[in-house]
Amino acid sequence: MVVFITGISSGFGLETARLLSNEGHIVYGTVRRSVEPLLNVHYFNVDVRDKEAIEKAVAQIVEKEGRIDVLVNNAGMGIGGPLEFASEEEVRLQMDTNFMGLVHCVDAVLPHMRKQGSGKIIALSSIGGLMGLPFQGFYSASKFAIEGYCEALRLETKALGIKVVVLRPGDFSTGFTGSRKKVKNQAALQAYPIYKTAIEKVEHDENGGLKPIVLARKISQIIKKNNPRNGYVVASLEQKLSVLLKRILPAKWFARILASYYRV
Repeated sequence: MVVFITGISSGFGLETARLLSNEGHIVYGTVRRSVEPLLNVHYFNVDVRDKEAIEKAVAQIVEKEGRIDVLVNNAGMGIGGPLEFASEEEVRLQMDTNFMGLVHCVDAVLPHMRKQGSGKIIALSSIGGLMGLPFQGFYSASKFAIEGYCEALRLETKALGIKVVVLRPGDFSTGFTGSRKKVKNQAALQAYPIYKTAIEKVEHDENGGLKPIVLARKISQIIKKNNPRNGYVVASLEQKLSVLLKRILPAKWFARILASYYRV
């Protein structure tokens, strides 16, 4: 299959590109910096926020391969800090990368998938797209947006032979932790002294999380399925339980559990 993956310089994207290429798929991916190239993987140096660049990349893939079978929307970033103190520039960066980047990619591949009457769109959301995480509020907002967008997209494209699958990773040990943009404003730290403890808890969990290959294998399995589920939670047993509790408990009860966990 011809697979287009965004954000393959590290983490989920890198492991997914490596695995799918080794399995014999034709893999194209985006990066924003120079990387050591993987064997048999084709690279585009583009930013998913650049709609025209994404359109050109997709056009080149279709011109060479004749089709795109799978889009894996992986590119993303995170901002940590009190919502009140996030700058408009930071908020736009968060939403434009995580959400509008997905929209740009889907807009580019959909005409070709409609024409061929098939295709899979795999979007990376997060457990944070199912529950608002303290001091990661705009990250959660971007993932909530992906959840709603994909729910509507799934219905709109159902009759066209296109499958839309949402992946919700829990804590994983990737470069995402080190690249998170964190507030350093002293006024913010003074106004929200609980922030430091909460973000330390987040980073501790991420650093001890699952390896990216776990998610890459799940993506490989989804690509092979004729009728994959609408969504998958890929996480530890504890985090899968938290998703279940979010669904079945009264909102106030679950909020207490979440507050206790993050020590806020």
